[in-house]
Parts: sequence; structure tokens; C-alpha cells
Amino acid sequence: MGVQGLTGFVEERGVFFTELRVRDTKLVIDGSSLYHRLCFAPDADFRRGGDYGAFAAAVRDFFGALRACGVAPFVVLDGGRGAEDRKLPTLRGRAAEQLRAAHGLSRGTGGCLAPLLTREAFVQALGRLGVPFVQCFAEADREIAGLANRWGCPVLSLDSDFFVFDLAGGYCPLSHFQWQSVRAAAGPQGCYVPARCFHAERFCGHFGRLSKALLPLFAVMHGNDFVGLEALEAFFSKVRLPRGCAAGRGGKHLRLQGLLNWLAQFAEPAEAVDNVLKYLKKHQREEIRELLCTSMEDYAPSDVNLEDFFRNGSYECEAARKADIPQWVLDALAKGKLAPLIINALILRSTFLRVQVENMQRPSAHSTALPIRQVIYGLLLRVSHSTEDASPSKQTSELPIVCEFDRCQKTLKKTFVQAASLPPDFCDDRFPLDKLMEVPFSCRQMLLLETLGVKMSFLEPIPSHLQLPIAVTCYWIRCSEPKVKLNQLKALLLMIVSEELQRIINDPDPTVLPAEDDSVAYNKFLKWKEKKLQNNDFDLDAAHSFCQWQCCLQMGLYLNQLLGTPVSEPDLSSRLYTGTLVHRLYQELKSAPSVENLFILSPKMAQLYLVLLNTVES
Repeated sequence: MGVQGLTGFVEERGVFFTELRVRDTKLVIDGSSLYHRLCFAPDADFRRGGDYGAFAAAVRDFFGALRACGVAPFVVLDGGRGAEDRKLPTLRGRAAEQLRAAHGLSRGTGGCLAPLLTREAFVQALGRLGVPFVQCFAEADREIAGLANRWGCPVLSLDSDFFVFDLAGGYCPLSHFQWQSVRAAAGPQGCYVPARCFHAERFCGHFGRLSKALLPLFAVMHGNDFVGLEALEAFFSKVRLPRGCAAGRGGKHLRLQGLLNWLAQFAEPAEAVDNVLKYLKKHQREEIRELLCTSMEDYAPSDVNLEDFFRNGSYECEAARKADIPQWVLDALAKGKLAPLIINALILRSTFLRVQVENMQRPSAHSTALPIRQVIYGLLLRVSHSTEDASPSKQTSELPIVCEFDRCQKTLKKTFVQAASLPPDFCDDRFPLDKLMEVPFSCRQMLLLETLGVKMSFLEPIPSHLQLPIAVTCYWIRCSEPKVKLNQLKALLLMIVSEELQRIINDPDPTVLPAEDDSVAYNKFLKWKEKKLQNNDFDLDAAHSFCQWQCCLQMGLYLNQLLGTPVSEPDLSSRLYTGTLVHRLYQELKSAPSVENLFILSPKMAQLYLVLLNTVES
């Protein structure tokens, strides 16, 4: 993320940082950087699909440390790709890197890959903890910088773009933010988080008279997520940069340092741009001038006032208004109640489907959830039909197309997917997208359940917070190729029951008396987990099947959100899915079927397991 090579350059020269004791302050946090940092814990298992309970516990501990130091956090998350989609080449490159990491993990060669539902688990954890957060319409960097400057507080991130912004309170990289080592200070001031802080002024002071206003031009010329170096290669091949900045060993940092020294001779960006253009062919100059000037605007203050959002919940964005986004969609996006995939499909008719650790010889795990995505696309992009024109043949020919970037074996491919044709209630011209919430609740619930292939009467015996995961499980059983094995289904349901038992024990309902049987069953479960596993082999085919389930759950969540949650939303942050546990249960069921009776000592949990199993099998 950010400016190529800049983090390495700054880290190698510690003189650009000052020590900071973070306490009794507001702190604007780059949510995307934080959740990636927390999920890449040293002991995390990246092969088995994620342990969301452990991740949610790390989120809780992080914000607990801030609270202990009197720090008021405000989390800002990236939204969609933006109407101009300028980062598409960068995002394709990143997706290819993730695919390589997933392939390495599938073969046991190591690597890091954020589990599929990490972002959703993070948003839910923030809600449970009462941490104020906002999800922006597009990339969040400018809005983060604007809010931090409005409050004069630091930014916490792990994105080298923040070395370029002029931040009044400075930039604290997460790599130097020692939240797990909170210290108590002498005197009445209380404890603090030890951190290091970067200020643009201090940085510029090491390059003669370099003006802070020239840092955006430096970032653009050196190459960031929006601009590649190719456009300016002619300039670099001709100009004599100070301090002998030839290519070769260490050439990237030499060029970076030389460019900063070269820019220091100019008073302001326009003068520097004019001098850059002198090195280019005449017919290229205006195009490159426009590219440089447009790209520098990425470091200018945003017109979005996030302080208003945190004060009164109002998110106003000129770019969203120009894109003609319905207000309810924008409000739901800002509150994290709709995913970035939704806004990308709506504006760009294009989505990225994130790869997991799956069997690369098989079709992508996301292919199982394709019919759910088609309904989502149909709702977002539906074409209105008058009654006389609504013949099936005409509807099919007019259905919109969405471009999906997904895995095909070990490469990233794009495929074009047709949106689903919707039931009559949703094709009614009285209910365009901006009036989707006016469609009767029963119709919205029916569309969700029919898409998943279940009836509400089947789900009624199941606790409301488990109804959507079980409906998704029914869909997974029906639609997966190859077919789900019975032991895979039983492992998944036993995992769900174990998480339900842990929830009852660790977060009990104050209105319900705890049952002795539940405590006994829970202690037995803990002892079972402590036992050394006889066979801890990684089963790639089972992993692929569980990846398919997560893909179905993700799209089931998104469709449920888009329809205004006609079914209760499950809580990912309370261990709904634990990859290491479901894989272990599957391995043990193959060799010791008695594991199916793991919760027999709790009549309530044994009954829940049978209800879930019977519902899915029926």
C-alpha cells in the first residue's frame, strides 16, 4: 500500500521519528490497516479459513488498551473502489499476490492471507465494543487525514501514503505502536502506549529546503497505488539526480533520495512540474502534466466532513452524489451495514472475489455462491419493465452484466455474470432501488429464503441468530460440487454447537439461570481440545469444502443486509466459525465417530445439535 519503497527508506533512517506517549487524546485509526495487522498474529493459522473468535478477542484487547490510556479511537474504513476505478491495475496486482500466497499455503510452504470474513468480523466487533467507526464511499486516506487535522490528533495506520500527508498530529505506524506493552508513568498522568511518530516537517528538514507541499509530487513521481513509474521513465533516464542515483544495488532508495533532493530546489509544485516536463517529448507533456496534477489531488484535503458523521450520523459525499447513489444505500454503507462489494457492483458493475486456501485444481470456491450473487446484482441493477414488455424473453435479454475477478486454477481471470431475473414484487416500477426498503418485509424475507432454498417453517425451531448460518448450510449442501461429505457437515454443526456453548458459559444471559449440565459439558469440551490430535494432517479437499461454506455465508450475509436484514444477522465476532476446530472435528469424526457425542452431557446442546442436523438433512 502507498508509495513504493518509502516505508523501507524511512524505517532504515530512524531520525525521521520522534518518541510519543499516546494517552488522553483522540486517535484516528485506519481500519483496514488495523484489522490486517491484528489478524496477522504470529500464532495465527492461515490454512484453515480463520479463527474469528481469536481475532475478535485481539480486537477487544487492542481497544481495551486504548481505553486504559484515555485514548478515544475513531476508526475509518475504506469503502468501494470509487467511480473512476483508478486503482484497478494495483488491485489486480494485489489479487494476484494473494492468489500466490493462497497457493503457497495450500501446499504447506507458508505465507499470510487474511481469512475471507475478517472485515465483517472486525465491523461486528467494533459494534459490540461501541467503538465509533465509519466506512467511506471510496478509499479512506484523504478522509482520515482531514479528520485528524480537524482534531489535531495523530493518525494510526500502516500505509506509507501517510508519510506524504501534512498531518498536524503526526502519523504513528502500527509497527511502532506498542499497545501490548502499555506502561504506567510516574505521577498523576496515568498509563500510555509507547509509540513513534512521523512528522512531514521533520522529514523535509533532512533534504535542504524541501517544502512539504512538494511531497505529493514526490509520491506521484516515485510511484504509488495510482501511478506507475513507467510514465516518467523518460524523465529518470535523462535527469541528473543529486548524490549519484544510478540504478543497481540499492537503486530504489538512491533514486528516492535523489528525487527528494532534486525537488528541494523548487519553491512550489507547479514550478517543479514545469521542470519535469522539460525532459519529456513535447507531445507527451500536457498528458503527463494532467496525470501529475490529478494524482497530486489524492493528497489534498477531502470535502467529506467526518466530524459531522461522528457527531450526528450524517455522511455527505460529493462523489457519491455525482454517482447518483440512493441515500439509504450511502447511509448503510457509512454505518458498515453494506459491504464494499455492493457499492462496486452498483457503480462499476465489477467486483473482486477474494481467494482462500482452497484446491487450485478445482473451480473457485466462490462459484458455489454464484446464484446468490446473481440475485444481489439483480436487486442493485434491475431494469424496470412495464407490464406489456415484461415477457421472459425480453427480461433475459435486458438483464445487466457484472464483471467478476476470481480465481481460475492458479491465475486471476475475469468473467461476465448475468444478474438474476427477480420475482414480480421486485420488478414493480413502484420499488426502484431507492425504495427497496418499502417492499413488504415478508416479500424481502421470502426472496432471501427462496434464494437459499429453504422455508421459514423449517428454521423456526432454530435460535434466531443461527437461522441464517443454517439456511446457508442447507444451500451449501445442495449446491456444492463436489458434494459435501456427511462428516464435513457434522463437523460444521458440532463447531456451531461448541460456539453456542461457549457463548452461554462466557457471556451468559442474566435473565436465565446457568445450567450445571452446560458447565460440565463445557469442561469436557475443553479437556477434549487439550488432547493431542492423533492426525493433524491438512486435508485440502475438506478445506475447499469449508471455503465454499464461507463463500456462501458471505454472500448470504450481503444479500440479507441488502434486503434490510429480514433474518437476524449472525455474530461472526463470537466464534461463529473457527477453522482449526472444524478441521480437527472432521479429522476425528473419520477415525472416532463417538466425537459426535461430545456435548451429550448437556441435554440442551445435544438437542440443539440434533435439531440443526435434522433441519439440514430434511
